[in-house]
Amino acid sequence: MAGGIYRLKQGVVRGARPFVFVLTGLAVTACASADITTSLNPDPPEKIYNSADALMTAGKFQEAAKKFEDLDRSHPYAPEARRAMVLAAYSYYKAGKLPEAIVAAQRYTSLHPGTKDAPFAHHIIASAYFDEMKKPNRDQSSTLKAVKELKKLRSLYPDSKYAKIAENRIRLAEDTLAASEMQVGRYYLKRNNHVGAINRFRTVVSKYQTTAHVEEALMRLTESYMALGVVNEAQTAAAVLGHNFPQSPWYKDAYALLQSGGLAPREDGGSWISKTWKSLPSFSLGGPKNG
Repeated sequence: MAGGIYRLKQGVVRGARPFVFVLTGLAVTACASADITTSLNPDPPEKIYNSADALMTAGKFQEAAKKFEDLDRSHPYAPEARRAMVLAAYSYYKAGKLPEAIVAAQRYTSLHPGTKDAPFAHHIIASAYFDEMKKPNRDQSSTLKAVKELKKLRSLYPDSKYAKIAENRIRLAEDTLAASEMQVGRYYLKRNNHVGAINRFRTVVSKYQTTAHVEEALMRLTESYMALGVVNEAQTAAAVLGHNFPQSPWYKDAYALLQSGGLAPREDGGSWISKTWKSLPSFSLGGPKNG
């Protein structure tokens, strides 16, 4: 009998455990709900927005960003919330918090593509990466990201006021990328690593043809191919250089180098240089050339 009572008590205890767990779970859920509720700003959206705007006007950009995010979090369906989202990104950008600015602006472009402030949001992303650009002798990952975002902005919103800014910045960023390739190419050239050098100069001729570095790149290709005994490519590089930049001092150097070997500039239509150059507009220092 005593054993039966003991087993009965055990059964009651075992049966009570799920109930205790349920109560505990409800308590945790209730606490979490209370935390979320207390973290939301009960002020009207317009009041929060005006407060954030005042902080931004006063130059307190990081505080403004947090306040704009407060509005978006507390009143996500309010008319002011969407504008607050992009202004939070802008405020982070002005505060120098570039990673935060990028994340906030990307969130806007994901949730509200094609809206009135979408070009502005893309402009913030591109500007943040552009500001992180390093000198040609440093890592160029931010420069590459800047070019990608700037081209996206130009493509998606060609008529926006930010498109012209993007166009100018693309030229600057690509010039930096070309300069970086040239530095590495010269490094290889000095150490007689002609194949490594050619790969770098080839990138400039193929991808950054409209930069000022393309003239030297073509001359260095002439030099590298001559060193390897690949005469037709050396002649083609010099011919393309002379045709597009006849007054360039780099062409004079390339011409003299060929002459020293009893050669002259001559374009080989099967050369990658000829094919690459013909696939893009020809440029001179004054701009595109006709014909």
